[in-house]
Amino acid sequence: MEDQTCFECLQRRIQIDFSDKLIFSYGISDSALPFGSRAVVQIENSRGDVPAQFVLLCVPSHEDEYLAKYVDGYILGNVEENNTHGKDDTTSSEMGQYQAEFSVGILSGENISSCSFTNEFQCLLNFGRRTTAAGEESNSSTISYSGRFSCLRTITALAPIAYVGLGSYTIVEDLGCNFLSGSVEDHVLSSLSLLIEGKATGRDSVNFLSLVGMPSFDESNIPGCVRHPNIAPVLGMLKTPTCINLLLPKSPYTLENVLHYSPNAIRSMWHISFLIYQILSALSYIHGLGVPHGNICPSSVMLTSSCWSWLSICDKPRFRGDISPRNKEDSCLISPSRLGFCIEDCPCQALYFDLKLSSSIDWHSNFKRWWRGELSNYDYLLILNRLAGRRWGDHTFHTVMPWVIDFSMKSDENSDAGWRDLRKSKWRLAKGDEQLDFTYSSSEIPHHISDECLSELAVCSYKARRLPLSVLRMAVRSVYEPNEYPSSMQRLYQWTPDECIPEFYSDPRIFASLHSGMNDLAVPSWAGSPKEFIKLHRDALESNRVSRQIHHWIDITFGYKMSGQAAIAAKNIMLPSSEPTMPRSMGRRQLFTRPHPTRRCVAPNPRDSSNEPAMRKCKVNEIESEKFLLLETAYLQELEEAASFCEHAQHLSPLYHCRQGNLGNNDSSVKEPLNESFKTEISKTPNSGNNFVSSDIDISSLLEYFEVNNNGPMGFQELLLWRNKSSYSGAHSEDAAEDIFSIGCILAELILKRPLFNPTSLVMFLENGVLPGLMQELPPHAAVLVEACVQRDWRRRPSAKCLLESPYFHSTVRSSYLFLAPLQLLAKDVSRLKYAAKFAREGALKAMGAFAAEMCAPYCLPLVMTPLSDAEAEWAFLLLREFMKCLKPQAIKTLILPAIQKILQAKYSHLKVSILQDSFVQEVWKQLGKQAYLETIHPLVISSLHVTPHKNSAAAASVLLIGSSEELGVPVTVHQTILPLIHCFGKGLCTDGIDVLVRIGGLLGENFVVRQLLPLLKNVVLSCVDVSNVDKPEPVQSWNALALIDSFMTLDGLVAVLPREVVVKELLQDRSCLHVKVLMQTHIDLPVLQTTDGSFVTDKQVAGTTLIAVCQRIGPDFTVLHVLPQLIELFDELAFSQETTNGSGSFGRSLTVSRSKLDEEVQMESRMDLVLLLYPSFASLLGIEKLRQCCATWLLLEQFLQRYHNWKWEHTGESSRSGLEIINAKRPIFSKISTAEYNPAKLLLNGVGWSIPQSQGARGAFGAVSYKQLHDLQQTPVSRHVAASNLGKREPWFWFPSPAASWGGPDFLGRIGSLKDELPWKIRASIIYSVRAHPGTLRSLAVWHDECTVFTGGVGAGFKGAVQKWELPRMGCVSGYYGHEEVVNDICVLSSSGRVASCDGTIHVWNSQTGKIISAYAEPSANSSLLMSSLSSLKMNSDQANMLNSNTLSGGILTSAFDGSLYTCMHHLESVDKLLAGTGNGSLRFIDVAQDKKLHLWKSESVESGFSSLVSAICSCGSDKMQADKAAAASSWIAVGQSSGHCRLLDARSGSVIAFWRAHDGYITKLAAPEDYLLVSSSLDKTLRVWDLRRNWPSQSNVLRGHTDGISGFSVWGQDVISISRNKIGLSSLSRSTDGEQRITPQKLYMADRGMRNLSILSSISILPFSRLFLVGTEDGFLKICC
Repeated sequence: MEDQTCFECLQRRIQIDFSDKLIFSYGISDSALPFGSRAVVQIENSRGDVPAQFVLLCVPSHEDEYLAKYVDGYILGNVEENNTHGKDDTTSSEMGQYQAEFSVGILSGENISSCSFTNEFQCLLNFGRRTTAAGEESNSSTISYSGRFSCLRTITALAPIAYVGLGSYTIVEDLGCNFLSGSVEDHVLSSLSLLIEGKATGRDSVNFLSLVGMPSFDESNIPGCVRHPNIAPVLGMLKTPTCINLLLPKSPYTLENVLHYSPNAIRSMWHISFLIYQILSALSYIHGLGVPHGNICPSSVMLTSSCWSWLSICDKPRFRGDISPRNKEDSCLISPSRLGFCIEDCPCQALYFDLKLSSSIDWHSNFKRWWRGELSNYDYLLILNRLAGRRWGDHTFHTVMPWVIDFSMKSDENSDAGWRDLRKSKWRLAKGDEQLDFTYSSSEIPHHISDECLSELAVCSYKARRLPLSVLRMAVRSVYEPNEYPSSMQRLYQWTPDECIPEFYSDPRIFASLHSGMNDLAVPSWAGSPKEFIKLHRDALESNRVSRQIHHWIDITFGYKMSGQAAIAAKNIMLPSSEPTMPRSMGRRQLFTRPHPTRRCVAPNPRDSSNEPAMRKCKVNEIESEKFLLLETAYLQELEEAASFCEHAQHLSPLYHCRQGNLGNNDSSVKEPLNESFKTEISKTPNSGNNFVSSDIDISSLLEYFEVNNNGPMGFQELLLWRNKSSYSGAHSEDAAEDIFSIGCILAELILKRPLFNPTSLVMFLENGVLPGLMQELPPHAAVLVEACVQRDWRRRPSAKCLLESPYFHSTVRSSYLFLAPLQLLAKDVSRLKYAAKFAREGALKAMGAFAAEMCAPYCLPLVMTPLSDAEAEWAFLLLREFMKCLKPQAIKTLILPAIQKILQAKYSHLKVSILQDSFVQEVWKQLGKQAYLETIHPLVISSLHVTPHKNSAAAASVLLIGSSEELGVPVTVHQTILPLIHCFGKGLCTDGIDVLVRIGGLLGENFVVRQLLPLLKNVVLSCVDVSNVDKPEPVQSWNALALIDSFMTLDGLVAVLPREVVVKELLQDRSCLHVKVLMQTHIDLPVLQTTDGSFVTDKQVAGTTLIAVCQRIGPDFTVLHVLPQLIELFDELAFSQETTNGSGSFGRSLTVSRSKLDEEVQMESRMDLVLLLYPSFASLLGIEKLRQCCATWLLLEQFLQRYHNWKWEHTGESSRSGLEIINAKRPIFSKISTAEYNPAKLLLNGVGWSIPQSQGARGAFGAVSYKQLHDLQQTPVSRHVAASNLGKREPWFWFPSPAASWGGPDFLGRIGSLKDELPWKIRASIIYSVRAHPGTLRSLAVWHDECTVFTGGVGAGFKGAVQKWELPRMGCVSGYYGHEEVVNDICVLSSSGRVASCDGTIHVWNSQTGKIISAYAEPSANSSLLMSSLSSLKMNSDQANMLNSNTLSGGILTSAFDGSLYTCMHHLESVDKLLAGTGNGSLRFIDVAQDKKLHLWKSESVESGFSSLVSAICSCGSDKMQADKAAAASSWIAVGQSSGHCRLLDARSGSVIAFWRAHDGYITKLAAPEDYLLVSSSLDKTLRVWDLRRNWPSQSNVLRGHTDGISGFSVWGQDVISISRNKIGLSSLSRSTDGEQRITPQKLYMADRGMRNLSILSSISILPFSRLFLVGTEDGFLKICC
C-alpha cells in the first residue's frame, strides 16, 4: 500500500499536474477504503454532451525505474531531434506537438540493467516496481534476463499506440479526441481493407492477421508494430514532476461487473467460449513476448460497450492467494504511517487513524474478526460494500451505510427512543407498509422498492455543500436553489428514503458549505460541533445496541432478504432490470443466502472485588461460575452458527491463483531456461509501417480460415485425445502456467456462476489433489478443459496457444473472432463499415455459415444505424443485404428487422431510401413472410408520408405502398394502408400520400374505388362538415379544413379513373354532391394551406376548384342535370347577401393567420370569392345562356363581378380578355396543392423499385387497368377453368365489405401515435361470408402469414380426415391433403419451410403447394411390441376423435379410452424451427421436420386416477415474438395444458418443471402466450384465465367469466381476446382488473346481409389481425368469415 494515495490527495495531484479542466470523477480502489493510484477522469466538454471517461494511473517516478527510463529516454530523443532541427528551447507546449507512436529502435542501444523473467513480470505489470509480493525490495542485480525481448521493447509491444511525452491538459485532450474520433488505429483497418481488395498494402495488415491467429501471414520479427485487439490500449505515458501517468480509455464494464450484476448478459455456452477465446488470444501474445500476466481475474478483463474483451495490463497483482496461516495478522494492516499521502497535513490521516483493515479483501478472516469484536461495525460494512462492488466517490454507486438514529433526540442504549429500526429498510420506514403493499399489488411487475438503496440524488444532496455546482445542477436540479436542500441532519433524515453514507460517520467537513447562499448543514442540538457529532454518531454505530441488530440491516441490504419469500415478508422486493440480458456496471449484489449471524458482543470485565468480604466473594464466584457455563454454551452455539454461515459464503473469497508465497521464492523458475523459441534476441530496428508491399495473398486463401466445419459438434473422445497431447506441450514457465490456472478458474465461474476455488477448497486440492465438488456441475467438454488448466503439476498445463487450438473451441468461434477482431480496433466507424461490407461481399459471412454470421451481426449492425453519407449508405446497404442472404429467418427477425426499424425512423437517409426502393422488402417477404413486414416495417413506411416528410423518403415510401398493395390483398391494404393514410388527413400528409391512395385505386380497379375508397372519403367529408358546424377551438377547425382539402385532392385524382356514369352515380346523384355541401357551409374560412407562391387557400376554394374539375370530367349535360340544381341554391344565397353591396376583396390577397385579422378582413368578404371562382367557370363550361336560364339571380351576380372584378360576358360567347386575366390571376392555382402529373413517386414507379406492368398504362390518367382485368390476364388456363367452374365471374375479394360502416372518420382531437392505438378494431360480430368446407366437423384452422390462404382440417369424404386449402380472394378450395385415415384435429403451418403439418393421432408433413406428403411421424403403440409399420395401423373411432366437441366433458373423462401413443396437438417452435407434439399419455415429443427425425421425448408423471391425462394444448413464450434491440433468444418456457385441468410450465432448454398447478376444473382447450410473462388458458369449465408468470407461484389469475357453456377455443389480438362457446363469441380484454375478475361479453353471430342468427356450434377460431377479420369453423363443416 506504499504507493496508494487517498483520493483527495490524488485529485489534488491530478489538478496540479494537469488542470482543473480535467474533471476528477472518482478514484478506483482495490481495497475497502478510498485509497488508490487510479482515477476516472473526464475531459471538459463545451458542447454540453456527456463527456467521455478515461482512467488515469499515477505511477510515482521513484517506484518504477524501468518505466521512468523508458519515458525519459523517449522525451530525450525528442529533445535531441528538436535541437538537430534548430529548436533549442523545447517547452512543454512544444512537446505536445509530437504525436509519438512507439518506435523500437530509439532506445535499442541504451545500456540498461536487465531483469529476470520474474522481475520482467513485475516490470511489465507493475511497471518496474522491484518489490517482492511480501513488500521487500529485491536487491538482486546479477539475475540474467532470459526472455525474448528487452524490458523496454516488451513495454513497446504491449503499448504500441501510446503517446510518450510531457504531460499537460492539452495533451490529454488531444489524446481523448483522437480516441473518440477513431483515428488511433484507423490506418491498420485501412490496410486490411486494401488487403481484402488485393491491392498493395503495408505491413500493418499482415502483422495484425498474424496477431489474431493466421500463421500463414508471417509477422514481422519486431514486436510493437500493431496492438493486439484484446489488450487494453494505453493511450499515453505522460510525465509530470512527481509521476508518470498512464492514460487508458475507461471500459463500460468488467467481467466482474457482469458476473455480479447481469450474469444473463453472457447468453450461452458459445458466448462463454468466445469470451475465453479472446482472453487466450491476448494471453498467447503476452506469453509470446516472454512474460506472464500474473493477475488474470474477472476484474482484470475489461468489456467494451459491444462486450468485446480487453485484458488489462496496468492492474497490479492483488494478494496472490497466500492461504498459509500468518504469524502476524497485522502485518498487512493499513496504518497512516504506511499510506503514501501527498501532503503532511492530509486530513485523511485523522479520519482513518484507527483502521484495522487489511490490504486484501479476505471476507472470511474479516468476518471472524468482526464477529469476535476485533473489527468495528464501520470497517466490516466497508468490506461488504467493497464485495458488493460499491465505489467511493462514485455518486451513482456510492458506498452505503445505515442510519442508526432518527435524530429526534439523543440516543441512549437504555431507551428505545431516538434509535432507527434496523429490521426495516429506510425506504420502508419512509413510505410505510400500506404504500409498499399497494405498490406491490398494483404494479405490473410486483415490487416494493427500486433497484437501488442509495440514489445519486440522495448522495449529491447529502454532499451538496462540498460538491461543485455543476454536479448539483446535473444530478439534483438544473436550476440551483440553495434553500431547497435540507438544512439540518434531522430534516435530511426525514426527507430522504435512502440510506446513509460513510462520510456522516467519519468526515466533519461534510457539514461545511463551500457555496455562498447555502448555510452549513446544522448538527443536532445535542452535538456541539460537527466533529463532536461525528464522534457521537460513530459511537452509536459501534454501540452494543446496533451491534445486536446490524445483522438485520445486512440481511436487507446485502443478504437473504433481497429475494424470495424473505424479501416479500420484509417488503424488500426490488424492481428487476428491464433488460436482464444487457450488461451492467452496477446493481444490487446479494452476498448471502442465509441469515447473517448476530455479532458476539463482549461483556464488560467484572469489577475488582478484593476488598469485599470472603463469604460474599464465594457467593459471587458461584453465581459467576453458573453464568460462565451458560455463556460458554451460548458461545459454542453461536460459534457453530458462524462457522456454518462461513461455509455457505465461501464464494466471497474467490481465488484465481494456486501458487503460495511470492514470486521470488521459486529460484528454479527464474534460472530455468525458457523454450528455445523464446531465446532469439532481436536487435535490429523495425521497418517503418509505411513500406508498402505488393500483396500476393489470394482472397480465397484468406477465406479458408473462415470456413466452418459443419460436421456437427465436436466429439468428446477428440477432446480427450487433445488433452493427452497437450500434456507434452505445456506452459513455458511456472508463471505462465499460473495464468493458465486462472483461465480455468474463470471458465468454470462463467459456467457455474460461482467461483471454482476458495481458500478451503484450494488447500484440499493442492495438498490432496481433490477437485471441488462444483466440477461435477460442469458440462463434460468444459470439465475436460478446466481440469487441464488447473492441474497441480504446472508443467502439464497446456500453453495458451495449445488451448486456442483445442477442439473445445468450435470453428464458429474462430471464424467469428477472425471476422470481428479488426472491427474492434480504435478506428473510425466509417472504416469499420467499409471493412465489414467489403469482407462480407467477398464471401466471408457465407464461408462462416449462418450461426457464426448471427453471432457477428450484433457487432456489425450498429455501424449501419449511425448517420451516414450517401456513399457510406451504399456500404451499409451492402452489409445488410449480405446478412439477409446468410442469416436464418429467426435471426433476421430478431436482429435485422430492429435495425431496419431504426433506419426507417429517421426523417431521411440515403440508406432509408435504398431500403424502400429496392427489392429488399421483397426479400424480407420471401424469408419472413408478410406478417413480419406488416408488424415491423409497414407502419414506419406510412409514417414517412406525414409529419414533415422528406421528399425523397416520401417518394420511395409511396412507391413501396403502391407496388405492395396488390400482393397484400384488399383487406390488408384497406386496413393497413388506406385507413392509416386517411387517418392522417389534416395531420401533415404529403402529396405523395394522396398519390398513394389515387394510384392504389387505379391499380385495383373501379369496383375497389367504388366499394372501398369512396365510402371512406364520404365519411371523412361528412364528418368534417359536422365538425365545422360545432364551435370548436381554432386548431380543431384548422385540422378539419386540412382534412377536407386532403379529401377533395384524393377525390380529384380518383375521378380520373372512373367512368362518367360512375362519377355521377356515386358523387352527384340525389343531391349528394359533397363539394356543394362544403361550399354551402357558412363558417369562417381559415387560410390553412399555403401554396408554392406563398399565398393561402381555404377548404372552400379547394372544394370549388375540384368541383369544376369534376364537372369538366362528366361534361355539360350531366353537370346541368345533377350539379347545377344543387349549385343554384348557393348562387341565390350569395346574390342576396349583403356582400353584393359591400364587395369582396379577400380572394387572392395575402392573408394573415392572426385571428383578429381574420375577423376584421375576411369574415364577411370571403364567401363572395366563390362567385368569382364558380360563375365564370360554369359559364364557360355550360354556356352563358344555359347558365342564365337555370340561375334566376344571374343578373345580380354578373353585376357584382363587373363592378368589383371587371368581369363581363362578351357577345362573342367568351369572357372579356381583361376580366379573364383578372379571374385567372385571382383564382388559386390548384396544381400547386393538388397531386400534379409530375411526381417523384410516379417517376419511380416506371423506373427502379416496384414496377407497373406495361399493360396497365392504357387506362385512365394514372395508367392503370382494373384489378379484375389484370387478374383475368394473369390467370393460367387451369386456374381459369377452376374459377369458372366453381365461382363463376366473381372477382377477387368480392365478399369483403367496406369498413366505412364501422369507421367514424378521423379523430381531430387525437394525437399522432401508433397506428394500432389510433385505429381500434371494432368487432361487429357479423358474418360476412360463409362456405361449406367439410362434410363433417371442421376441427382446426390455420392461417398462412399473408392472410390470403387458410387451411381447414376436419372430417373429409368417407368420414376420413382431410385438410382443405382455401384462397380467400375468391373463397375457393384450390387444393388439399387427403392422406389421413382419421379426423384431423390440429394443423400447424411451418412458415420457414412452406410446409404444413396436420395431425390425426399421427403427424403428416406435406407440401402446401402440391399436397404431396413429405414425411409422417407416430409414436410406438403402448399395446404392441412392434414399432410403427404403417400409418394406417393407428386408428381411433370418430366419436373419440370428436370428443373435444362435447360440452358435457369434464376433466379427465374419456382419457382412458384414448391411446396414449397418439399425438393430440401440435405447436411450432419458431425460434428453433422444431415441431412440438403432445401425446395421449401426457408426454411431449420434439420433431425436427427439416432433418426429418424425431428428437427427444419429455415424459409426464401421473397426476391423478392412476394415469396421465392427455396433452390438450401447448404454447411457448417468445417463439413468435421479435424483441427490438435484443439478441435472438429461444423460448424460455413451454406451457402444457392437460385434459385433467392441470397446467405444466417447463423450462424449454432442460425440460425441468418450473411450475405445476391446477389451472381449471375441466378440460383445457387452448393455451396462448401473448407476452413472455403472460399465459392465457381456456377450458370447458366456462372460464378464461390470464396468468402473470412474473408473480409468485401459486398465484391467483385473472378469471374471465360470462360464457354459459364450455369455451372450446379463443384467439388473441393485442389486448383483445375473442373466445368461442357453443354458438356465441365472447369479447374480453387482457388488461388487468383490480378485483382479479372480469366479465366476458358473449354475443351471437349474425349474417351481415340478412340479419339471421348463427345457430351452428362453433368449433375453432382464428384471427386475421391485419385484415381485421376472424374466421370460425363450425361443427357442421362451415367456414365463416366474420368482422
